[in-house]
Amino acid sequence: MYLSIVVPVYKSENTLVELTKRIGTSLQDICGTNYEIIFVEDCGGDNSWQVIEQLKKELPDNIRGIKLSRNFGQHNAILCGFNSIKGDFVITMDDDLQNPPEEIPKLFAKQKETNADLVYAIYDDKKHSGVRNLGSYLVKKVFKIVFNAKPDGSSFRLMRANLVQKLTVHNQNFVFIDGLIHWHTSNIAYQYTEHHARKHGSSNYTWTKLIQLTTNLFFNFTVIPLRIITVVGIIVSILSFLMGLFFGIRKLFYDMPLGYTSLVTSILFSTSLIMISLGVIGEYISRIYMLQNNKPQFSIEKHI
Repeated sequence: MYLSIVVPVYKSENTLVELTKRIGTSLQDICGTNYEIIFVEDCGGDNSWQVIEQLKKELPDNIRGIKLSRNFGQHNAILCGFNSIKGDFVITMDDDLQNPPEEIPKLFAKQKETNADLVYAIYDDKKHSGVRNLGSYLVKKVFKIVFNAKPDGSSFRLMRANLVQKLTVHNQNFVFIDGLIHWHTSNIAYQYTEHHARKHGSSNYTWTKLIQLTTNLFFNFTVIPLRIITVVGIIVSILSFLMGLFFGIRKLFYDMPLGYTSLVTSILFSTSLIMISLGVIGEYISRIYMLQNNKPQFSIEKHI
């Protein structure tokens, strides 16, 4: 068996050496030296690439490095690594040592037990800040709504190579690995593992990025926003008809003035609804435009 480990790298010059050593030690009883670590450097602006180059010199048979031309994001970097795998199984994990490499055997044991296409690592206690945990919780809730699937996944995964190969054919500009996975398989298992606190730096996920991720999930993987504005439009039409009927009866039978305020309020409300609807439609059109433009999911500057 040959194993590929894909690690997206962003501002992790202080953790890569330890991560590499611990991965090698953890795989001794699984595949010996029959593994490759594919580091995908996502333009973090530090010395991570220089560290990867040094690791390549020390372990030429086990280390591969890909440097992206600019920052494309974690999921795009992982997809880039997927295009280069050689292994029968593929592991994805973070570069910050919060996913302990010593937990990899647990994922393999669960895969052997269940014969799953994918094994997710899940945690009893995530060592993130309260704000980050809240953000992750909200994203998982959105994921459950969009994909109607169990949202207990993580970036620490064990996958069959044939599943990974299916993911590489997608050409969406917005890449969300877990969404693509759930399009192709439901044969998924879950394994509790440890989750450690960061040794260096802080999380690169901000509230802005989490909100952007949530928005992209809705607009790239579902038509829920379009259905919402359709339902709202129907409800507003019915209310507008009833309100018009009400004011018409008042005018005809009681000769009561319609009133300037009610007229302006109705116009502003209907106009705002139209603008919101156009905005939602515009979001979908912009994504169709980007897809037709064949904007690349990633661009490689060099690899070793």
